[in-house]
Parts: sequence; structure tokens; C-alpha cells
Amino acid sequence: MICNGNERIVRCLKWGMIAFLIALTAGCGYVQPEPKTPPPAPLPEDKSPQEQPITAPLTGLPADAPVDERVVAVMIENHNQARPQSGLDKADWVFEVLAEGWITRFVAIYQSQKPERLGPVRSVRPYCIDIAEGMNAVLVHAGGSTEALARLKQTNYEHLDEIYNAGRYFWREKFRRMPHNLYTDMARLREAIADKGWETKAGALPQFHFLQDEEVRDGQPATRVEITYHRTYDLAYAYDSGRRQYMRETKGKPHRDMETEEQLAVTNLIVMEAPHRIVDKEGRREVILTGQGEGMLFQRGMATPIQWHRKQGEFFVFTDAAGEPIRLLPGNTWVNIIPDKPGMQASVNIVDGSENLTQ
Repeated sequence: MICNGNERIVRCLKWGMIAFLIALTAGCGYVQPEPKTPPPAPLPEDKSPQEQPITAPLTGLPADAPVDERVVAVMIENHNQARPQSGLDKADWVFEVLAEGWITRFVAIYQSQKPERLGPVRSVRPYCIDIAEGMNAVLVHAGGSTEALARLKQTNYEHLDEIYNAGRYFWREKFRRMPHNLYTDMARLREAIADKGWETKAGALPQFHFLQDEEVRDGQPATRVEITYHRTYDLAYAYDSGRRQYMRETKGKPHRDMETEEQLAVTNLIVMEAPHRIVDKEGRREVILTGQGEGMLFQRGMATPIQWHRKQGEFFVFTDAAGEPIRLLPGNTWVNIIPDKPGMQASVNIVDGSENLTQ
């Protein structure tokens, strides 16, 4: 590089210095450092709710899959020629109430199990519709009283009647005489509901409060509960501490299921009073299941006073002495509805050993 004059000397020196620095840098093998990699961000916390165990809504018992099928209420007779019945052991709830002639009838409520034979199926009464409608249950029966059939027709209540609208979903067995030989099964009933285009899912159901299995109940000891509907018909529930259930007896003998030959076992037993009135010469009754009344709850060999409440179209609400909803043990529930006259004192004998606790 040739420089002339002072200005050119300065410019020459400047460019010379730059050329020197470039050569120096290249000679030292300088490499510009890479930017530092930031540390990995922490994984977000799993804030999803823990998976809740699946339970059957009417029993509180564990289930492998959601129990959401439409509830079915089957009228099952209790004439002595109808015993032993089929499928009562598979019901989530069972209501026993007088028909006529001092013979009781069962309204068996099914959702979580699928019995392969149900029966014998018999006719319906208006107060049986009251029980079923609180769960929006499809009512299963064979005919009924004039009042009951008129109500079903007027309200368009969804029902399967072997006589008038659903005969092909039932059959008659040869080992019993008519009218004590009419049967169905849950597969046929589910098919019938679908065939008629009715809702197959349960929808909103009553909310029951369940105890943890290990919780201990307070109350009076009640190792045996004896119920007399009439001098010709009595039943009892004897507490089995090994099974922690009440074992049902009818007229002094174990009441068994025909299919399994096992004695009927009950986890939650409710006895409730309701007004009864005979309305015709056939002995048919009016049973008032609206309003409120007295009752007793039996669990794990203990008896607790309760009250029942029911508004038209709804299911029963059972409350304790403090007015709070009772808590059921996971399992089935049986309800014996007895006339309020003579009532609990005369019709129910609660025994621990030899002591009568109802007096």
C-alpha cells in the first residue's frame, strides 16, 4: 500500500491495523462460541382428576362398566303356589306390599343385574305404579286392576303387559299351573324396550347416600325382624353376622330363589307404615304412598327409626331422626310396606335374643 500526505498516512495506518487484526484472528483459529442451550422446561403437572371407581347407582356396589340402562320394575307374585320365585335375588330394590286376600306382591327393581328368568309375573295395582314411576322404570306385568290399567293408558306410562301389548316377550312354564307360571327374562325385556322405541338409558335417578362398608351403624340391636301382615301370612329376617346380611324367611322357612336355591339375603331392610283401605268386594286396596310416615331401617343387626317422604311422581326420600337422608350400605335394599293400622307396634317384632324391642 502506497500513502502520500498526512491524511493518507492516517488512513493507511487504519487499514493496516484492520488487516493485521484479521490476519491475527485467522492465525489463532478463533471460533465464535455458540449460545448456551437453556435447560429443558419442567413437565407440566398432571392436574387431571383421579379416575373415580364405577359403582351401580341403585346399590353402590362396584361395577366394571357404567351402569346406565333403563330401570325395569317387574310385578312378581307371592302366592304360596308361586314360591320359590325366580330373580328376586338379582333385584337392586324390592318392595313388598299387600294386594288382595292378604297376599303380598313384589315390585322388583332391576338395573345392575340381568337375571335369566324372572317370575312368576302377575298383575299391577295403582300404588305399584307409584313405586315404579319414581325411577322412570318400565313397568312389567300381566294385566291389572281396572284403576291401574286406566291410569297406565291415560298417562301413556311405558309398560310391558303380557296380555295387551307385549305377549311375545313372555313365556309360560309347564312345571306350574296358570296363573302362577308366567315368566320373562332381562334380555327379552331389554329387547322389548328397544323394539318399542322407548328410551333405553336410565336418565336421572334418585340419589342415594352410601356408607363405607367398614363404617359401624348406631341403633338398637336387632338380630331378628318378624313381620306379620295377617295371621295367615308372616315373614322374618334373621341377621347373619358372617354374611352381614338379613336372611329372609317366609312362614317359618328359608325363602329361596328357585334358580340358585340360595336363601334370599338383604343388606338394607326398611319397614314402613302407609295408610291402607279396602276399596271393593274383591278386597283390592288403596295404599297411600304420598306424604310421609314412620319406618325402621335395619342394617348390620341394628335398628334405627326413620321417616319416609314422597311427592307424587317422585321416589321415596328416607330420613333419620335429624331429618338427614339415611345412608345405605352398598348392596340390595328391601322395603316392606305395612298398614299403618295396626302399625309397627302390632305388626313388627324386633328381637335381640328373647327381648322384644318394639314394646
